[in-house]
Amino acid sequence: MKLSTRGRYGLRAMFDLALNQSQGPIPLNEIANRQNISEAYLEQLFASMRKAGLVKSVRGAHGGYLLGKSPDKIYIGQILRTLEGNIAPADCVRDDEEIECTGADACVTRIVWEKIRDSINQVIDSITLEDMVREQQLIDSKYSNKDIESTKVQCNS
Repeated sequence: MKLSTRGRYGLRAMFDLALNQSQGPIPLNEIANRQNISEAYLEQLFASMRKAGLVKSVRGAHGGYLLGKSPDKIYIGQILRTLEGNIAPADCVRDDEEIECTGADACVTRIVWEKIRDSINQVIDSITLEDMVREQQLIDSKYSNKDIESTKVQCNS
């Protein structure tokens, strides 16, 4: 299973907001520049996340976006499901709809898909934005004796 750019870029943008939340509302163009993502694409993603309550928008000269909740209350699973929809490796094991499958009770592959779905859900529902911020701080402290900006690698995922 591979996430689309919606999920990958959306998570990066939300992580950026969490990292920079002390600065107040963050304009999309700043996130777009830091994350190397199109501002127009981010507008689409943030519209979905705003509807889900994950971000709040602030209008005006000093406007931008804020996290809709504390970073320790925003789970990666919430972000990914908002942007990607149901996270399931096969339609027959989607949580959000019943798929008519006459052989489901005797289908061994369905058991595999359920285990994969459950494992993915367990992981993404156990990691918060705060956890990600903490991990970034550990990485930054590891390189504290060096120029941090030169050691950071732009992640393309």
